[in-house]
Amino acid sequence: MQSKDQLHRILTFPKTPKRIVSLVPSQTELLVDLGLRENVVGITKFCVHPKNIRKEITVVGGTKKIHFDKIERLSPDIIICNKEENTKEMVEKLETIAPVWISDIITLNDSIEMIKSLGKLFDVSKKAEEIIFKIEQERELFLNFIKDKPFKKAAYVIWKNPYMLTGKNTFIDSLLQLNHFENIITSTNSRYPEIESELLKKAEVILLSSEPFPFKEKDVKKLEKELNTKVILVDGEYFSWYGSRLQKAFEYFKTLH
Repeated sequence: MQSKDQLHRILTFPKTPKRIVSLVPSQTELLVDLGLRENVVGITKFCVHPKNIRKEITVVGGTKKIHFDKIERLSPDIIICNKEENTKEMVEKLETIAPVWISDIITLNDSIEMIKSLGKLFDVSKKAEEIIFKIEQERELFLNFIKDKPFKKAAYVIWKNPYMLTGKNTFIDSLLQLNHFENIITSTNSRYPEIESELLKKAEVILLSSEPFPFKEKDVKKLEKELNTKVILVDGEYFSWYGSRLQKAFEYFKTLH
C-alpha cells in the first residue's frame, strides 16, 4: 500500500502500519482519538495528551532532540513527523529506521487533510471522518458567531526575553484570522520574529500564549500596566495543536470575545 504525506512524498508499506512512533504532540493525541493508542509505541516528552500517556508509552526524547537508538529498538513500522516541529536532519536519520510520514500544516484545511490521510493510512477512516465532521461543524457555528464582531489588531506572543511573536504563514496566524484578529506582523521574512516591546503598542489586543513559554497572569498584569493595552492569557494548545483538539477549539475561541 502507498500513502502520500503532506510534502507530497510517496511512502510504501507492505501492509497497514501497526507500530507507530509519533514525534508530534498534537498528532499523538489525534492517533489516540482515532483509536490507535495500542499501536503507538513511542512518543516525545511533550506528548502530554491524553493524560498519563507518557507513563504508558516509551518516551524517545523531544521534538528537536531524540534518542535514535530508543526508536530503533521499538522497531516501528512508521514514524510521524511535522515539517516545522522536527528537523530535516532528524528526518533523514529516522528514514534509515522506518518510513517517515511528514505533515505540513498552515491552514485548517491542511489539518483536515492530515486527519483524513492518517485515517486512510491506518485503516480508521470512519473515525477520522467523525472527527472531521465535528471540526467542520464547530467551525461553521463559530463563523456565524464571529461574523459581526469587529476586527482588531493583535499580537500573539510565544516567548519573552526577547519577545517573540507568531508571524504570517503559520497555523496560529490562520486561526487568528478566523477570530478576526489582524496580526500586527505583516512581513513574511520570519515565521516567529523577535521584536522590541515597543512594537506591541501597535496591537489593540495582546495574546500571551501558555506555550511554548508558560506565560502567567502576572505577565498579563505587567504588560497591561506597561502598555495600557488589553492583554489576554490564551491556551496555546487551542491555537497551535492541529489534530483532534480542534473539535473543542472553537467553543474556547468564543470565550475570547
